[in-house]
Amino acid sequence: MAREDLACNVAQSLSGQPWRWRRSGGDPLTPDALVDELLLARGVDRADLARHRKPTIRDFLPDPSAFRDMDKAAARVADAVERGETIAIFGDYDVDGATSSALLVLLLRRLGIEPLTYIPDRMAEGYGPNGAALLALKERGASLVVTVDCGAQAFDALAAAHTAGLEVVVIDHHQCASALPLCHALVNPNRLDEAEVGAAHGHVAAVGMSFLLGVALLRELRRRGRFAVQPEPKILDLLDLVALGTVADVAKLHGLNRAYVAQGLKVMGARGNVGLTALAEAARLTRAPTCRDLGFALGPRINAGGRVGKSDLGVRLLTTECPEEARGLAAELDRLNEERRAIEMIVLEQAERQAEEQADASVIVVAACGWHPGVIGIVAGRLKERFGRPAIVVALDENGIGKGSGRSLSGVDLGAAVLAAKDHGLLVAGGGHAMAAGLTAPPGGVPALTAFLNERLARDVERARAGRALLIDSMCAPRGVAAGLCDALDEGGPYGAGWPSPRVVSGPARLIKVGVVGNGHVRGLACGDDGASFKWIAFRAAETPLGQALLAAGSDRRFWLAGSIKRDEYNGGDKAEMHLDDAAMA
Repeated sequence: MAREDLACNVAQSLSGQPWRWRRSGGDPLTPDALVDELLLARGVDRADLARHRKPTIRDFLPDPSAFRDMDKAAARVADAVERGETIAIFGDYDVDGATSSALLVLLLRRLGIEPLTYIPDRMAEGYGPNGAALLALKERGASLVVTVDCGAQAFDALAAAHTAGLEVVVIDHHQCASALPLCHALVNPNRLDEAEVGAAHGHVAAVGMSFLLGVALLRELRRRGRFAVQPEPKILDLLDLVALGTVADVAKLHGLNRAYVAQGLKVMGARGNVGLTALAEAARLTRAPTCRDLGFALGPRINAGGRVGKSDLGVRLLTTECPEEARGLAAELDRLNEERRAIEMIVLEQAERQAEEQADASVIVVAACGWHPGVIGIVAGRLKERFGRPAIVVALDENGIGKGSGRSLSGVDLGAAVLAAKDHGLLVAGGGHAMAAGLTAPPGGVPALTAFLNERLARDVERARAGRALLIDSMCAPRGVAAGLCDALDEGGPYGAGWPSPRVVSGPARLIKVGVVGNGHVRGLACGDDGASFKWIAFRAAETPLGQALLAAGSDRRFWLAGSIKRDEYNGGDKAEMHLDDAAMA
């Protein structure tokens, strides 16, 4: 790495990595110029800056007809609406599935249809449609089932539905095989035969695809003259659900997704959804929601129902119109989220011990009996962050069958690797997308799966890790860590997966009042040469090399500190603090 590319000349930080400018050079910029540089550094063409500064649905929404089978799906749902058929929504048990299901339920309700909903039990039924559940929906009167966030790999279940005369429309975003299941229509931007515009939206979550189906449905009904006799339902006010599902599913915030989230946060701020309002109150959110709130406060509570409680709690909350019911459901989800955290800590501790024995592996694969399948995805994400490699956590049942969940690094397509393992006969089931995957392993199958993944992904992981560096967007003196800087940085948002929160370097500064707080967080005060000071906190860092170095640093040494700048909500005013990612000697 060329010396001029290094931020603050840091070739090796306290956490052992170089710092590199995300943009050219690190000179301080005016607020407007800083926003432009943030956008450019995240892949926006200079000629397209205006559109990306204020991402709107109008500017980013593609024609739904660009996706294969979308018009066919919309026409079939429109037929069901006009005929008054019973429609069933079959969703996944995570946030993306819950929000996708809720969006279609609310839209159909506005069209005069009260659909059936079905969310499978994670423990008893597992992921995706199963034949018994689909046939049960037919017995309840459903003539059309719309699956959301699942179905692309449900060959047997959809074949059973077809044989029984039940029509199915699949709305999904997970990777597809070359063969497609038997259904009336399959809308998925990750179909291998998808057209160019559709394939360019492969990063859109299922809830985003469900919104596009809603747009196509309303357009089809409008063409048929449906709204000459009744008002056309609004769909933009359902963007709060789209934002929540998109962020919680860790979908990349590029293009359309970024517009979804930017506008969805505005809708959520108006608190029109009774269930979301109750959930925000249960999460003790009193201000306007942020992208981080969706991922760390609201999303985990919705997920808790599918992980350790009743799988349909999230959909029930998001579709209820009764404030009292909403408060009860939100309280139950809040309680289940606390239970989930306790279970997660136990599994994480055991999984970390196994992972520490795989120091030379490209892909970490850990497995044990007794682990709760509802938390293995979260634990896999924790392992990935700590060890800097893709991680898969497998919960084995009493028969030795393993339910696994994995999380990956940017540049390492875990979903494709899991599909390949399935094609090689190493898995009973499996699929996902580049950054996350789920699988079912046969008894005794974990060692063979581990060997396969390590061989297949070794080069990709090596490349991803070789390019490891902390990317820096800007720098400022300690006096510059203030609310004004927060405002300027926020103009480049919303930030999330694929659109990283800006990272700022500040210093040189001495560290004082350094200590451990909460659940292993390291907190302190940085005092600069300019006489100003600011608070900083490094989350879950106490046992890491970075945290240990910070705790051992004396007040006579000077450091560069790198992290994101956030408002200090406890003090208000013009105060801000740094959420520390790394530090280096100045």
